[in-house]
Amino acid sequence: MTVLPDDGLSLAAEFPDATHEQWQHLVEGVLRKAGKDVSGPAAEEALSTALEDGLRTRPLYTARDAAPDTGLPGFAPFVRGGRAEGNTAGGWDVRQRHTALKDSVVLADLENGVTSLWLVLGEGGIPVSELGRALEGVYLDLAPVVLDAGTEVEPAARELLRLYEERGVAKEAARGNLGADPLGHEARTGQSSEFAAVASLARLCAEEYPGLRALTVDALPYHEAGGSAAQELGCSLATGVAYLRELTEAGLTVEQAGAQLEFRYAATADQFLTIAKLRAARRLWARVSEVCGAPSAQVQHAVTSPVMMSRRDPWVNMLRTTVATLAAGVGGADSVTVLPFDHALGLPDAFARRIARNTSTILIEESHLARVIDPAGGSWYVERLTDELAEAGWEFFQRIEGAGGQAEALRSGRLGQDLAETWAARTGKLVKRREPITGVSEFPNLAEQPVEREPAPEVRSGGLPRVRRDEAYEALRARSDAHLAATGSRPRIYLAALGPAAAHTARLTFASNLFQAGGIEPVTEGTFAESGATEACLCSSDAVYEEQAQTVAAEFRSAGATHVFLAGRPGQYTDVDSYVFAGCDAVAVLSATLDRMGVS
Repeated sequence: MTVLPDDGLSLAAEFPDATHEQWQHLVEGVLRKAGKDVSGPAAEEALSTALEDGLRTRPLYTARDAAPDTGLPGFAPFVRGGRAEGNTAGGWDVRQRHTALKDSVVLADLENGVTSLWLVLGEGGIPVSELGRALEGVYLDLAPVVLDAGTEVEPAARELLRLYEERGVAKEAARGNLGADPLGHEARTGQSSEFAAVASLARLCAEEYPGLRALTVDALPYHEAGGSAAQELGCSLATGVAYLRELTEAGLTVEQAGAQLEFRYAATADQFLTIAKLRAARRLWARVSEVCGAPSAQVQHAVTSPVMMSRRDPWVNMLRTTVATLAAGVGGADSVTVLPFDHALGLPDAFARRIARNTSTILIEESHLARVIDPAGGSWYVERLTDELAEAGWEFFQRIEGAGGQAEALRSGRLGQDLAETWAARTGKLVKRREPITGVSEFPNLAEQPVEREPAPEVRSGGLPRVRRDEAYEALRARSDAHLAATGSRPRIYLAALGPAAAHTARLTFASNLFQAGGIEPVTEGTFAESGATEACLCSSDAVYEEQAQTVAAEFRSAGATHVFLAGRPGQYTDVDSYVFAGCDAVAVLSATLDRMGVS
């Protein structure tokens, strides 16, 4: 065996270094073939992707895309992690959420990979009086417990502390969070509450229970109301600052007050944005705590996004939550909750819970995701995105503070309006399928059998709305389901494939996906008269349309078609009523089609 000398050999040594300008020139040539005559930076900009908050993802990042020094894990500004060891000691805390009292479910989770419990109590959850039963058989000195009790936070906390004492758990061994979050609860319900009881719990934890925190800064209400990543960051900072003020006024030191907070963020299937958001959140809180005189690391709990979960084809949610969990782990979250794939349908069954907890197990134990601290660190893209998102989040935080703080922003309605405007812009992308939803707006399966689940407790409401990406399409599919139940068949449309397969395949597939997204069954076999449809859609290339569109459309008219679509950009074809094409308002088209078909 020949051993090459260690002489710094580079396989690319004989090749000259390419410049950024040379790469742009190559991009120009590709775009020119696509009909876009742009050059230089404009060519690069043409391949960029617009994100929310005014951010853009560029197609290429290099060493020129510098970002501020991220420091080392465990040191300010904590971008690379709040602890020096990160999650390398055993992975992140796998935290399962429970909203209902079901025998053996809690123990089954703990025996199969879950390391802490998140219990929703009171309204929308388990009765506070049943907390002891919910924790029956649980070793409370081993399994941290996180409460979420809304306005019943004080009795819930007192009941948990009573259980610790009753079961002989030493105060220094108690771990978890009492879950007080007055502003988060107000965001959910519109109901404000006094802070005195919360301050009392925080003081008790600071003085007697070193492993317990009293407060959660929950950013999920703002994410679930349609907020962007920067808005989620800004709201969490404003809430955290409000709690620091209240706690220090109640007599706690800044260090004690900061140690009582745990922050909760949404993890989405946009993995890079999630990674950057968690890293940016730590940087921003480091700045806040530094200004307050006690620099500290932010403790983070990431939850897979409820907004991204679909009710149709819910199995795809397993893929979404896997990507989101990976992003949360790479982003450095201290604990991660994977919502079961059937979360949007009701109470999860045993299979769904097993898949949820095994998602973290596979990523930690088999993918070894936790072995490296901040694995995305050093990526020019991630570092630049982290920096830009931190800037946008800080700007939104300053807007809230300038308007009087988080409480005032909520009560004045200004925050709700900001979130609604963001969601309206995103809705525009969803209804035009610019932001696809696999299994819903793309590649839906009308033949799928519905997944039935036991109803979950009613969620807390009355404050900010809860939105879902699939809501517009879900309304259309519900209309189709009702029609199926009443008549035995779904509304149908006849898709006419004109010319050879090479000419019609792409637009036929596009039209089939589009109409199925609204619960309209496409028919491609047989004749129009045999299809049982009242409307038709022509699918082919522009060249074939020039030759056949007018004639075929007229034939469908004669056969009884009340509306004729053409799949493609609007052109000059007689007897064609409307067009469906990439970027059209799919929801509006589908709703109008169902209206014409008499589907209410």
